[in-house]
Formats: sequence, structure tokens, C-alpha cells
Amino acid sequence: MSGIPLNIDWQQILLHLFNFAILFAGLYFLLYKPVKNFMAKREKYYKDMQESADQMLAEAQESKAEYETKLAEADKEIAGRKKAAAEELEKMRRTREKEAEDEAKKIVSDAKEEARAMRTQIVDGARKEITEMVEQAAEKILLSEDVSTTYDAFLDAAERSVPDGES
Repeated sequence: MSGIPLNIDWQQILLHLFNFAILFAGLYFLLYKPVKNFMAKREKYYKDMQESADQMLAEAQESKAEYETKLAEADKEIAGRKKAAAEELEKMRRTREKEAEDEAKKIVSDAKEEARAMRTQIVDGARKEITEMVEQAAEKILLSEDVSTTYDAFLDAAERSVPDGES
């Protein structure tokens, strides 16, 4: 044996190491760099997607807050209009009520005035009738020969025309 124990050939080992280094360099340039670039691009793509999604989410939340604000303002406006409508309705009700009261007072006033006019007319009519009756009675008395019999007849007629309990 020539001094190499275990049958190791250094030339073969160096050749294998050189082949391994060439293989490693080739694989590094052919596989590792493209895979590393692919992975970097993929990572960047997903990172960009995440940032885009976060940005869209922020915009959506901002839009949601804006819509909620607008909705709250719309609710306030609706409540204000509802209140104004209720106040207008109450005002109209009071106005109609006042008009109805005024109309009722006018009707009562007109009825009282009409009753006074009718009473005056009835009283005037009764006075005329009484005056005519008195004139007729006076004519009969003056034209009649027997004044006392005519006077008695007049009193009898007057007593008959007066209802019981008024004399």
C-alpha cells in the first residue's frame, strides 16, 4: 500500500468536489436565483394586494362613516320636518277651532238678533191689535146707546181673552 489508507483517491475526491462546485454554481444560477426572484415577486404581489385591500377597507370605512353621518343628518332633517309639520297641523287646528268658535258666536248672535227682531215685531203687532181693539171698543161705546151694557160686554170679552192666572 502506498500510504493512502482506506483506499481514498485524492484526485477523485477533488474531481468530485470540482463537479459539485460546478453543479452548485449551475444550479445556483439556473434554479436558485429564478426561484428567489419568483418568490420575491410573489411576496411583493401579495404585499401589494394586502396594501390595496387595506386601502380599500379604509376607504370603505370612511365611506361608511360618511354615509352614517349623512344618514344621521337626514334623520335630523326628517325629525325637524316632522316637528314643523306637527306644529303647522296644531296651528291649523287652533285656527280652525277659533274660526268655528267665531262662527258659532256669530250664529248665536244672529239668532239673538233675529229673536229680538221677532219679539219687537210681535210686540208691535200686539200693540196694533190692542190699539185696534181699543179703538173698536171706543167706537162701539160711543156709537152705542147704552154705554153701560157695551162697557160690561167689553169687560166680559176682555176677561175671556185673558188666560187664568194673569190678571
